[in-house]
Amino acid sequence: MPELTDLPNLSSTAVSLPDLSRLRPVPSKHKPRILLLYGSLRQRSFSRFAAEESARLLEAFGAECRIYNPSGLPLPDDAPADHPKVAELRELSAWSEGQVWSSPERHGSITGIMKAQIDWIPLAIGAVRPTQGKTLALMQVSGGSQSFNAVNQLRQLGRWMRMITIPNQSSVAKAYEQFDDAGRMKPSAYYDRIVDVMEELMKFTLLTRDYSPYLTDRYSERKEEAAKLQERLASNKAL
Repeated sequence: MPELTDLPNLSSTAVSLPDLSRLRPVPSKHKPRILLLYGSLRQRSFSRFAAEESARLLEAFGAECRIYNPSGLPLPDDAPADHPKVAELRELSAWSEGQVWSSPERHGSITGIMKAQIDWIPLAIGAVRPTQGKTLALMQVSGGSQSFNAVNQLRQLGRWMRMITIPNQSSVAKAYEQFDDAGRMKPSAYYDRIVDVMEELMKFTLLTRDYSPYLTDRYSERKEEAAKLQERLASNKAL
C-alpha cells in the first residue's frame, strides 16, 4: 500500500485501494430480477398500466419481473413489520436486483401510496441494506401537461436508499390518452421512452449486479467495523 503519511486523519487499517481484480467476478447466470412498484389504487391506474407495460418489455429483454400490489399496505408505523403486506414488500425488495418505481403526480408530488411503499423498505435491517447497490428506473404519469416533479422526488429517494438510479427516466403526460381500454399503452413517443428506460435498466443491472458488494464497500463502514472489533477484543482481554 502507498505511504499514507500525508493523510493523518485516514485510518490505514480501513483503507482499501481500488482493485481491478475485484471487478471481475463470475457473472450470474440467472435472469435479472426486477421488482416494479406503482403508486395508485384506482381501477384504471395509469401508473400500474405503465408498470405492467414495463414488465412486459423487461421480460422480453430477458428479466424476471414481479409487480407488487400496494392494496392493503398499512401506513408506515401503523402496523408491525411482520404485517403480511409489509413482509411481502420487504421480501420482494430483498429478492430484486433492480427496481422500477412508477408514480402518478398528485398535487405536484408523488402519491402517499408510492411514498408508503418506499418508507416500509428501511435503509437497513440489522447489517443488511435491502436496497443498497440495486438498480432503479423511474417513471411518472400525469393527468395534464408533462411534468418531472414526481421523477425528481423519486430520484432523490432512490439516492437516499443507496440505489444505482439510471440516468434515463419516463414522464407520461395526459396519461388517460396513452392507454387503451385494456390498459395497453398506445404507440407514441412516450411509449418509445419507456422502451428506452427499460432497455437501459437491463443494461445497468447486468453491468452492476455482480459488482454491487464491491461497489458499496465503504471506507467509513470498514472503519466503524474495525473500531467495534477493537472494542470487543479489548473487552475480552479485560475478562
